[in-house]
Amino acid sequence: MFYYLHGTVALIDLGVVVLECGGVGFSVNTTTTTMAKLKLGESCRLYTHCAIREDAFDIYGFATKRELDTFRFLIGVNGVGPKAALAILSTVTPDGLNMAVVTQNEKSLTAAPGVGKKLAQRILLELKDKLGAQSEFDFSSGDGVTAPLLQPGSKATEAVQALQVLGYDQNSISAAMKGIDVEKLELQDIIKQALRAMTTK
Repeated sequence: MFYYLHGTVALIDLGVVVLECGGVGFSVNTTTTTMAKLKLGESCRLYTHCAIREDAFDIYGFATKRELDTFRFLIGVNGVGPKAALAILSTVTPDGLNMAVVTQNEKSLTAAPGVGKKLAQRILLELKDKLGAQSEFDFSSGDGVTAPLLQPGSKATEAVQALQVLGYDQNSISAAMKGIDVEKLELQDIIKQALRAMTTK
């Protein structure tokens, strides 16, 4: 239907943004992650997913194409509707979801309202092949360091799991890992640098 909507932010409400495009106000359901990037009266572009039913025409919009793609992966899981997908993406970023899938961390998903243990396990299982096997995270700092492939058994994955055990969330870990050369460092040094990055912020 719509690939994206480009217009002026006319209203920001709980889970909903009204985008004025050519004199028409479109009500767009979105995540807190996207909402945090928007400002009233400013123009923006939201990548959209449209759900048309007999009694409704719902629009879901996201600040990035990647967040939209992740939303579509989630609603493709049996039992996950748009509301649950938005709740998950309001709790973890796409990178955070990828980490959860690779490390099979269901707690990061059950933190989202309305997502129970069984549904979280189903999401991790069904997305394992779609996301986990090819999850590449941008841990580089822009200085030429190659982003590592996060896969089971790798140093990057073990470091993420160790940081999760210490109680850090997916988003904090992803941010802390940026710029760390996981290929050259030993596991304990990767963890130390990540911890230093999180405690100095």
